[in-house]
Amino acid sequence: MEEIEVTSWLTLDAIKKASETEETVGDLQTGHCMSVFCRIEEDLLELCYSDTASNFVRRYEDKDEFQLAIEKRKEEAGDIRYDDNAGLDNNIEEDIQDDLSPDEESEEF
Repeated sequence: MEEIEVTSWLTLDAIKKASETEETVGDLQTGHCMSVFCRIEEDLLELCYSDTASNFVRRYEDKDEFQLAIEKRKEEAGDIRYDDNAGLDNNIEEDIQDDLSPDEESEEF
Protein backbone atom coordinates (compact mmCIF):
# COMPACT_ATOMS: atom_id res chain seq x y z
CA MET A 1 0.00 0.00 0.00
CA GLU A 2 1.22 3.45 -0.90
CA GLU A 3 -0.16 6.68 0.56
CA ILE A 4 0.06 10.29 -0.61
CA GLU A 5 -1.20 13.26 1.40
CA VAL A 6 -3.46 15.59 -0.55
CA THR A 7 -4.21 19.13 0.60
CA SER A 8 -7.23 19.87 -1.59
CA TRP A 9 -10.61 18.19 -1.86
CA LEU A 10 -10.65 19.44 -5.46
CA THR A 11 -7.76 17.09 -6.24
CA LEU A 12 -9.64 14.18 -4.67
CA ASP A 13 -12.78 15.16 -6.61
CA ALA A 14 -10.82 15.17 -9.89
CA ILE A 15 -9.48 11.67 -9.20
CA LYS A 16 -12.95 10.49 -8.18
CA LYS A 17 -14.47 11.89 -11.37
CA ALA A 18 -11.90 10.04 -13.49
CA SER A 19 -12.43 6.73 -11.72
CA GLU A 20 -15.04 4.02 -11.28
CA THR A 21 -16.38 4.10 -7.69
CA GLU A 22 -16.59 0.71 -5.99
CA GLU A 23 -17.74 1.74 -2.50
CA THR A 24 -18.20 4.84 -0.35
CA VAL A 25 -17.84 4.58 3.42
CA GLY A 26 -18.67 7.37 5.84
CA ASP A 27 -20.35 10.71 5.34
CA LEU A 28 -19.00 14.20 5.86
CA GLN A 29 -22.50 15.43 6.74
CA THR A 30 -22.72 13.19 9.81
CA GLY A 31 -19.07 12.35 10.52
CA HIS A 32 -15.55 13.66 10.15
CA CYS A 33 -14.33 11.57 7.22
CA MET A 34 -15.41 9.75 4.10
CA SER A 35 -13.52 7.15 2.10
CA VAL A 36 -14.25 6.58 -1.56
CA PHE A 37 -12.88 3.27 -2.86
CA CYS A 38 -12.39 3.39 -6.60
CA ARG A 39 -10.60 1.92 -9.58
CA ILE A 40 -8.67 3.57 -12.39
CA GLU A 41 -7.68 0.89 -14.88
CA GLU A 42 -5.64 -1.56 -12.73
CA ASP A 43 -5.11 0.80 -9.78
CA LEU A 44 -7.23 0.27 -6.68
CA LEU A 45 -7.49 3.53 -4.74
CA GLU A 46 -8.94 4.92 -1.53
CA LEU A 47 -9.68 8.64 -1.54
CA CYS A 48 -9.98 9.85 2.04
CA TYR A 49 -11.79 13.15 2.62
CA SER A 50 -11.43 14.51 6.15
CA ASP A 51 -12.47 17.69 7.86
CA THR A 52 -10.30 17.07 10.95
CA ALA A 53 -7.14 15.36 9.64
CA SER A 54 -5.07 15.11 6.48
CA ASN A 55 -6.69 14.02 3.24
CA PHE A 56 -4.94 11.24 1.37
CA VAL A 57 -4.93 8.84 -1.54
CA ARG A 58 -4.00 5.22 -0.89
CA ARG A 59 -3.12 2.74 -3.61
CA TYR A 60 -3.60 -0.95 -2.84
CA GLU A 61 -1.50 -3.73 -4.31
CA ASP A 62 -4.29 -6.25 -4.92
CA LYS A 63 -8.04 -6.88 -4.64
CA ASP A 64 -7.70 -8.72 -1.29
CA GLU A 65 -5.90 -5.81 0.36
CA PHE A 66 -8.49 -3.46 -1.17
CA GLN A 67 -11.44 -5.48 0.23
CA LEU A 68 -9.82 -5.66 3.69
CA ALA A 69 -9.45 -1.88 3.70
CA ILE A 70 -13.13 -1.45 2.80
CA GLU A 71 -14.19 -3.74 5.65
CA LYS A 72 -11.86 -1.94 8.08
CA ARG A 73 -13.30 1.47 7.15
CA LYS A 74 -16.84 0.13 7.56
CA GLU A 75 -15.98 -1.08 11.07
CA GLU A 76 -14.38 2.26 11.94
CA ALA A 77 -17.42 4.14 10.64
CA GLY A 78 -19.82 1.83 12.47
CA ASP A 79 -21.34 0.65 9.20
CA ILE A 80 -22.39 -2.84 10.25
CA ARG A 81 -24.13 -5.12 7.79
CA TYR A 82 -27.81 -5.61 8.50
CA ASP A 83 -29.23 -9.11 8.36
CA ASP A 84 -32.84 -8.89 7.14
CA ASN A 85 -33.77 -12.20 8.75
CA ALA A 86 -32.04 -11.73 12.10
CA GLY A 87 -34.43 -12.46 14.94
CA LEU A 88 -37.54 -12.68 12.76
CA ASP A 89 -39.97 -15.56 13.03
CA ASN A 90 -41.03 -17.00 9.70
CA ASN A 91 -44.60 -17.24 11.01
CA ILE A 92 -44.85 -13.59 12.00
CA GLU A 93 -48.24 -13.16 10.34
CA GLU A 94 -49.65 -16.03 12.43
CA ASP A 95 -48.12 -14.53 15.57
CA ILE A 96 -49.78 -11.19 14.89
CA GLN A 97 -53.18 -12.82 14.34
CA ASP A 98 -52.78 -14.80 17.58
CA ASP A 99 -52.04 -11.59 19.50
CA LEU A 100 -55.13 -9.78 18.22
CA SER A 101 -58.24 -9.99 20.32
CA PRO A 102 -61.63 -10.20 18.55
CA ASP A 103 -62.16 -6.45 19.21
CA GLU A 104 -58.88 -5.55 17.46
CA GLU A 105 -59.44 -7.59 14.31
CA SER A 106 -60.21 -5.50 11.28
CA GLU A 107 -63.76 -5.59 9.97
CA GLU A 108 -64.63 -5.64 6.31
CA PHE A 109 -67.04 -2.96 5.11
